[in-house]
Amino acid sequence: MTMHRVYTDLEALVGLRLAASQLSLKFDSHRLQQVHGEHLSRFKGQGIDFAEHRQYQPGDDPRTIDWRVTARRGRPHTRVYHEDIERPILILCDQSINMFFGSQHAFKSVRAAEIAALLCWAGLQQGDRVGGIVFSDRQQQAIKPSRHHKQALRMLDGINSYNQSLQLPQRDPASVSLNDALLELRRIARPGSHCYLISDWRQFDHTSTQLLFELNRHCQLLVFQIFDPLETHLPPGQFKLSNGDDELHVDTANQGLESRFEDAYKTWQRDLNQQLAQTGIGAATISTWDDPLAKLCSLQVGGPVYPGTASTAPLSAAADNPAYPSHKDQLDGKSHQTTSATLNSQQGGIPLGGQPR
Repeated sequence: MTMHRVYTDLEALVGLRLAASQLSLKFDSHRLQQVHGEHLSRFKGQGIDFAEHRQYQPGDDPRTIDWRVTARRGRPHTRVYHEDIERPILILCDQSINMFFGSQHAFKSVRAAEIAALLCWAGLQQGDRVGGIVFSDRQQQAIKPSRHHKQALRMLDGINSYNQSLQLPQRDPASVSLNDALLELRRIARPGSHCYLISDWRQFDHTSTQLLFELNRHCQLLVFQIFDPLETHLPPGQFKLSNGDDELHVDTANQGLESRFEDAYKTWQRDLNQQLAQTGIGAATISTWDDPLAKLCSLQVGGPVYPGTASTAPLSAAADNPAYPSHKDQLDGKSHQTTSATLNSQQGGIPLGGQPR
């Protein structure tokens, strides 16, 4: 069983460079739509300025095949556009205190860092300029897009540094928010940039919707929502929970409490989906229980189907399908690891925490 990872390791983030070679960064709009429902608009396509023909490569959109050139040369060839040759990639990585939470395998902050590292290395290996923004509740750092590996190392070092600074209790009020990071992203993102936004979106509000809408007018955006299964269901048993200062005793045998908790999460998730749908942005959910590389590969054009776990199945499917063990079975009192973060008030305001074992 893998160790429950509370903090990132810079060497491990750098080590994802080899695994990232499996990523093409060509995500399937239909698979992205299936994550949140049919109401989401499609992920944008290629640029309109033709550049050259090249031999077909796995992951290329079949719609770009030039059949005349294919017939003349005897092998499939696709049309390549300027945007495909050089597309600045910007990665926004949330390392705020809301991300400092996880029940098993890894904290949300760790998963976000791993996904950012995979996207960063994959972009560089394809010759793209890669940069981005990492932010916490205290500060944010912008890294200018570059093809140099030193710049990628600088970004990963920033993510690791911000991650290592996360701790509870947090005494001072937050001075940097998700919207501050989105404002900075809007400032540095040039038209045609591909922006990958990694967060749990707990700070998302009407202003965030407007900022994403403005960004999406000139850039191609893809949202990754990181979540932990414990945010959707309470495990059975009696627990003493803490945010580092206060303690709360919870008995999840109380069906009323459990029902309110699950309903609050479903309502919050539905509202988030609807607001993202209004912006026309592609979105994908990734659980802390997921293998981040396998999940990203499954979202690509022609990628394998990700088998998933009970944590990634829709709540109704997990409840109705015996092939999915329930969250309650997997998050029982024996296997659950005490975490050191707080569930957002939108989930009923129940703090979870203490010192991780």
